[in-house]
Amino acid sequence: MSPAKRAPRIVAELGRPETPDETRTRLAENSRKYRSHKTVNNLVLSLLATLGTVLVLVLLVPRSDAPQNRDVDFAAVAAQVQPGLTDPLLVPELPSGWTANAAQWHLGGSDKIPSWYIGLITAKTEFIGLTQALGANPSWLADELQDAPVAGTVMIAGVTWDVYRNTAPEDDRGNFESALVTTAGDSTYLLVGTADDEELAVLAAVLAEQISSNSTEGQ
Repeated sequence: MSPAKRAPRIVAELGRPETPDETRTRLAENSRKYRSHKTVNNLVLSLLATLGTVLVLVLLVPRSDAPQNRDVDFAAVAAQVQPGLTDPLLVPELPSGWTANAAQWHLGGSDKIPSWYIGLITAKTEFIGLTQALGANPSWLADELQDAPVAGTVMIAGVTWDVYRNTAPEDDRGNFESALVTTAGDSTYLLVGTADDEELAVLAAVLAEQISSNSTEGQ
């Protein structure tokens, strides 16, 4: 006796059995949805793997909050700029452990005051910006020092410097905590930065001979 033939499955949405074409269409649609779902899952897993790799690389790369040290050859830059200038540009012999990360000659903006700038990183990884301005006036100096008042004077290696302290709120001071300012010849010299008084004095002592020489030549 042959087994009873199973009745065709009635599809609820249709209220009747599927036709062969409808069955093929349904199976094809299910297959498409499955492939699409797998593609999305694979994409998510790939993104997660990529993010994990990036995170590992970020964790492995050494980071530092210290100022960038690019070891700039400021003497070479000064040699290119010096021809045609009356006052000799400062080219300091840096103390051990000090480096330069910038050297620029500014032609001057609306104030028309040219200046020579060297960015320095001290042995304590603090910052000092050394600026030598030619023909500077009080207005230019006040702008550079954010209108900070003179806090006193100090003699370092025979050169008298005005001392400035930034009185702005700490979060607004940027790279200007303290400054030393002196003049010689047609030049005004500024040492502005985050370094303490000891390191400012170290740099001032290094510059003293060149500044004194410029003062003598200007007489």
